[in-house]
Amino acid sequence: MTEEPQACIGPTETTRRIRSLLEGAGVAYRYVEHSPTRTSEESAAARGEALEVGGKSIVLKVGDTYRVCVLSAARQLNSNRVRRHFKESRARFASRDELLELTGLVPGCVPPFGPPILTPPNCLDEAFLDNDRIAFNAGSLTCSIVMPLEPYLELARPEVFDFSKPLSP
Repeated sequence: MTEEPQACIGPTETTRRIRSLLEGAGVAYRYVEHSPTRTSEESAAARGEALEVGGKSIVLKVGDTYRVCVLSAARQLNSNRVRRHFKESRARFASRDELLELTGLVPGCVPPFGPPILTPPNCLDEAFLDNDRIAFNAGSLTCSIVMPLEPYLELARPEVFDFSKPLSP
C-alpha cells in the first residue's frame, strides 16, 4: 500500500477553505478530528453519524470533463446514468495521479464541492435529498464536517439528478 501524502492527515488547505466558506456564510456545522479513515463505514463511525448521511465524493472523467459526483455512502454509483445525463459515450474513475493533480488530494479526502473549493464541477445524487444533513471528509483522512443539507446545497450548488442505486448485498 502506498503511503498517503502527509498533507491528507490533519487539517489541510482544503479543510481551511471549506471552514472559511462555511463560517463566512454563517453556517452552523460540526467539525470532527478523528483517526484516519479508509472506508465510508469507518468515517461514519468516527463521526457518530449514520452511513446514509455520509457524502461519498467520486471524481469521474465524463467525456473530457472531470466531475465530483456526490452520493450517499449507503448507495452505489451508476456511472452509466452519469454518462447518459451528460450525453457522453465514456465515463471512468479518475486515476489516483489524476485526482492528486486535479485536487491535491488522495482518495477518501475529496469533499463534496466543486468551485470555489475544487475546480471540477460537482453533482449530487437526488436520493441524497432524503437526508437533512451531510457528513464528509473535509480534504483530509482525519478531518470531517457535518452540516445541514440546505446550506450545503446553497453553497455547493451541485447539479442534482439520479445516478445511484442501492448497495449490492
